[in-house]
Amino acid sequence: MSENLHIDLNSDLGESFGRYNLGMDSEIIPLVSSVNIACGSHAGDPVVMRDTVQLAAQAGVAIGAHPGYPDLQGFGRRDMHLSPDEAYCFVLFQLGALAGFCQAQGVRLVHVKPHGQLYNTAAKDAELARAIASAVYDFDPTLTLVGLAGSYLVQAGRDAGLPCVGEFFVDRNYTDEGALVPRNQPNALIEDADFAVKRLCTFVQTGTVESVSGNIISIDAQTACVHGDSPQALDFVRTCRHALAQAEISVCANR
Repeated sequence: MSENLHIDLNSDLGESFGRYNLGMDSEIIPLVSSVNIACGSHAGDPVVMRDTVQLAAQAGVAIGAHPGYPDLQGFGRRDMHLSPDEAYCFVLFQLGALAGFCQAQGVRLVHVKPHGQLYNTAAKDAELARAIASAVYDFDPTLTLVGLAGSYLVQAGRDAGLPCVGEFFVDRNYTDEGALVPRNQPNALIEDADFAVKRLCTFVQTGTVESVSGNIISIDAQTACVHGDSPQALDFVRTCRHALAQAEISVCANR
């Protein structure tokens, strides 16, 4: 292939806490180019945060904060209806926590990707999106803000003066409008790994994806998310890397 095709492959990790283990972080981290580390609100704890930063530093991958709603029981996937000021403070608090562990390890925090319902709501709520973007900018204006491609969050980040990256989801279906099919609806998740990775390669090559209704839509994204919290996650990421290599698509971070 003559074109120099590439994609950033990211995964949401560091989501264990206390006695509860979630994911296979040590195995997945070397296979991706960026990691989004939970900051102790929806998941994670100080020890897990430190250990995940260490693993990411050893692997040389880009480290990002993954702030979420303060909702351990709901894994940050329930709406909390925070005010913009509350959202600003919760995000700023979590960025400071993870940045402390990065500083202790001598590595740099590169990006911020909100988690779960905070991410989903900010995609369509301009006021919440502006609050998140303001928190990121006030903490460090060089951080890259990652959000759903074409969303209010990406636009708010650009308006605030942040570098921004749109995100594509390898294992999620899209509506005709470019939104993610909600998790509580049929066909929200793509469980066929071969289909998902073929779709990923097509997206990198064409910038398009087939929606859940069969229409071809454009997605303006520079990073692709592979979730790390399912039993099949490791095999799925390995399948992605193999397919990308076969298609001569390189995997590298957006630094």
